[in-house]
Amino acid sequence: MPARIAVITDSSSCLPDLVAARWAIGVVQIQLNMGSHFDDENRFDRGKVIDTMRAGQMITTSPPDPGAFFWTYQEAAASGATAIVSVHLSGRMSDTVRAAREAAQQVRIPVHVLDSRTTGMSLGFAAIAAARAAANGGDAARVIEAAERRCFTGTEFIYVDTLEYLRRGGRIGAAQATLGTAFSIKPLLTVKDGEVAPLARVPGTRRALAKMVDLAVRKSGGFRVDIAVTRFGASDHELEIGRQIERRVSGMTESMVVEASAVIGAHLGPGALGITVSPVD
Repeated sequence: MPARIAVITDSSSCLPDLVAARWAIGVVQIQLNMGSHFDDENRFDRGKVIDTMRAGQMITTSPPDPGAFFWTYQEAAASGATAIVSVHLSGRMSDTVRAAREAAQQVRIPVHVLDSRTTGMSLGFAAIAAARAAANGGDAARVIEAAERRCFTGTEFIYVDTLEYLRRGGRIGAAQATLGTAFSIKPLLTVKDGEVAPLARVPGTRRALAKMVDLAVRKSGGFRVDIAVTRFGASDHELEIGRQIERRVSGMTESMVVEASAVIGAHLGPGALGITVSPVD
């Protein structure tokens, strides 16, 4: 009987439900704590999360309980999987990988837990690549290789509308947040060595978004790439960014506009936008 490899990821991958279903990717939900409400992030109304943040109330995040991973793995095994490749949010950002590894020890089939060292659609595209390799009959080693290659080569460019949410999360000081607001400085971020890292600071939204697009186009470099534009809360910018990228990136194989995970949005704030560039094998 040929091996059937199941692919699991977590909700920080930002995979739309239809895409996850198309590729039979299991998605374990990271948790949010908003006031007295603590639950899986997909059980929260996104509009209420954004309104709560804008009202100045703190929202915190927590990794999934190991039990959530255990039952997801058990369901995959019951559906006929002979092994599982489980690829997750960077261990430097969350204990999600640790929870997955704890659960993996309790499952009767092999579970290979990968620390993606990234997040967002860089993780999402890695999960899709792994699922595609599995659908094509690849064994566990081939599926792992496909996921790891995308994790290593994917790049996140992130625009933050305000520095305030970074301040609340302890990533910058109050003086920096005040300075940014006073001079309309917009930070661009990336993910480096498994952590969110500063990339540039640009005066004004339009200039910052234009620079982010330029960086994404330059990173594409004429190669075949998948690109995602990620938003946290609708704005006037994401569709135009998508159109610019379609015009300027000749080697784009797939493009999509997706909603950011509420867990990611809780740290970046409403109005955050991202561009993922993920080279295709």
